[in-house]
Amino acid sequence: MDRATKRAIYILIFGNFLICLGISLVIPVEPFIKKMYGYSTTQIGIMTSLYAFAQFVASPIIGRVSDRIGRKLVIVSGLILYMVSEIIFALSNSLWLFDLSRVIGGLSAAMFMPTSMAMAADLTGKKERAKVIGWISAAFSGGLILGPGIGGMLANFSIKTPFWAAAVLGFLSTIFTLIFLVDEPVAKIAANQKINWQQFLTPMMIILFAMIFISSFGLQGFESIYSIYVNQVFKFGMGTIALVLTLNGIISLFFQIVMFDWLTRQLGELRLIGICFLLGGLCTVWITRSHYQVEVIVATLIVFTAFDVLRPAITTLLTKTSQANQGLINGLNTSLTSVGNVIGPIMSGMLMDLNPHIPYVVVAIILFLSFIITLIVQQVARTQN
Repeated sequence: MDRATKRAIYILIFGNFLICLGISLVIPVEPFIKKMYGYSTTQIGIMTSLYAFAQFVASPIIGRVSDRIGRKLVIVSGLILYMVSEIIFALSNSLWLFDLSRVIGGLSAAMFMPTSMAMAADLTGKKERAKVIGWISAAFSGGLILGPGIGGMLANFSIKTPFWAAAVLGFLSTIFTLIFLVDEPVAKIAANQKINWQQFLTPMMIILFAMIFISSFGLQGFESIYSIYVNQVFKFGMGTIALVLTLNGIISLFFQIVMFDWLTRQLGELRLIGICFLLGGLCTVWITRSHYQVEVIVATLIVFTAFDVLRPAITTLLTKTSQANQGLINGLNTSLTSVGNVIGPIMSGMLMDLNPHIPYVVVAIILFLSFIITLIVQQVARTQN
């Protein structure tokens, strides 16, 4: 990569970190907002889910728009909306303004995240792509991991301080991106051509989109009830839960930054995807059969790591299936991830009311079926070659 490409990649990495930081900053202050304004848990839940809903609706549309008008304008607009959403949240004193802030935040994520991934695909060759997507995935994870901690520390000054700080960072990032990010002409290939959906949605593309949904659905189905599950079944305290999540963050960043490119080179994306589905399914079953806390901790870390490697592996393979329409591809990717993020927690919560082990059994079954599908796809790919 030349210097201009590297600079563009670094800008995209920081922007994704910033967007994900904004997603998770709200987590530690939600209980205080609920108490301060007298909101119900349902109202807080709706406020939180509006972000994912806006992202789900807008991502495919905006992805296609970025294919038509270029990436930079969409990316800068996303950063501006990010700044606006944080300012509105900081100024809000009523529920509709909090909700409006989260909708705008979801739109900003829909504009920035898939477009930045599409731009990264435009700027890199197939050999470099896994490394770059691993870095961007690490930025996602880093923002989500550090957001609650940073939000909690800044909230010691005021519950609105985290959002003012995020708005300032958004403003600086917008200016920096506007000046230093150079738009690339690749984004406008086939800009005015209508999409032939029959040619676009090939069997491989459909399978990969299904895997994106399954991975986000499975992760959220696993993660959303994890703290409640291990506390109820294995008597984990808050300290143990925090330790597991911290270790997961460290291991996740290591695998995405250091190991991901090497793993894809050694195994290939498709084989790596299959291994991740298999490990995730086996270790999810292991958790339900465990008798000791150390077993649960080890199995949990393997499951989280498998998911953290799985998603960038699928994304890398997706970007290699077509040279054109990268905005649309990554927009659909983000949209399906958002759907999984909404449905997964709902399913797990409902099933856990019946029996605490049922959600994880269902997740394991889905992962095993996905592993079998991956084996079939590998066999078909070998036959075609």
